[in-house]
Amino acid sequence: MKKTLSLVALLAAGTSQAAGFQINTQSARSTGMGNAAAAWLDDSSAVYSNAANILGDKKLDVSVGDTGILPTLKFTPEGGATEGQKTTLSPPPHLFATYKVMDKLAVGLGIYTPFGARSRWVDDFSGRFRARESAMAVYNINPTVAYQVHERFRVGAGLDIGRGTLELKRGLDFVESEGNVHLGGGAWGFGANVGVQGVVVPKLITAGVHYRSPMKLTFKGDADFQDVPAEFQGRLKDTIVQGDVTLPQSIAAGVAVTPLERLTLAFDANWVDWSDFEQLAIEFPENPALNNPLPKRWKATWNFHLGAEYGVTEALHVRAGLVLDPSPSPQDTLTPDLPDADRVAVTGGVGYAFGALRADAAYQYVTLSNNDSTAPGIPGRYNGHAHVFGLTLGYSMQ
Repeated sequence: MKKTLSLVALLAAGTSQAAGFQINTQSARSTGMGNAAAAWLDDSSAVYSNAANILGDKKLDVSVGDTGILPTLKFTPEGGATEGQKTTLSPPPHLFATYKVMDKLAVGLGIYTPFGARSRWVDDFSGRFRARESAMAVYNINPTVAYQVHERFRVGAGLDIGRGTLELKRGLDFVESEGNVHLGGGAWGFGANVGVQGVVVPKLITAGVHYRSPMKLTFKGDADFQDVPAEFQGRLKDTIVQGDVTLPQSIAAGVAVTPLERLTLAFDANWVDWSDFEQLAIEFPENPALNNPLPKRWKATWNFHLGAEYGVTEALHVRAGLVLDPSPSPQDTLTPDLPDADRVAVTGGVGYAFGALRADAAYQYVTLSNNDSTAPGIPGRYNGHAHVFGLTLGYSMQ
């Protein structure tokens, strides 16, 4: 069976928060700890990090926030000068709510953006015929339920309802002039998630595992060709476009240790299966001659998260973390339509509770290591960095 990431992959041409185009900063509290959350985080954002943990210790918990991702990505073509992108801020929001129906049963709902990116290369970018501007987001609606099977063991499960939107602008090379094509579309998809959490040593060690299934989206939209010379207008007419994307399945496994009453140390290892992305293809059903699939051959990767939270007082908490996140893209298929690199991130955060209300803020600095592309036609080096800012406000009721 042919595997493609199709239209949506083109729109991941910016520096998203995680490798590939995954966004895992769904809570400022978690972000401050390097997103090491599968084994312990028990506020309403557990809808994302581990469905089993929504039981928590509160009757009701609600959190809402936003993440600002400010990337700087550079490309240096072989033998040429370094080129960059225009300043672009991506603001994926998050909203979570959980309610404890009874001591052993809780329900929850999350609305957040697990995948996405924005990108705007400079106007004279040498790779503008691959990607000039792009915007992509997958919004997830995630109803969840959890049950306390045993005093030391919880299980949880949820339904993932995804809505994907995309927009792409690319240059067209007519030798004596340049044109543009503007693509846009949308899609719905469905998946599931399941998690478990156990107390290994009471008041000292907990462990958790969370799985999210793949989600297939079939994008359909329109292509608008602009500034096309008269001799090409018969072949480049405005038309429909379509294609499939399979968002990767993933597994997060974590352990948390509480050596002191107010100190939590956590470690997560996450597996993300990008291997379904074998080629990049835009399909023009009314004009198949325009189809031009590009090989990608991405691979499944592991990323690692280490974090700590310390309660200075009952109300004030400080956090820090470290993230190692390798790129899934091989060098011989690395091109400007989907630039990527190994990432290292350091994180910090602070939280303060005002009775039933709380506020959490986080900062993450992401470094994209040098990644040399040997792709035919456009070899060069990619690197960069990103600043990630998170703010989450919450309310809890006992």
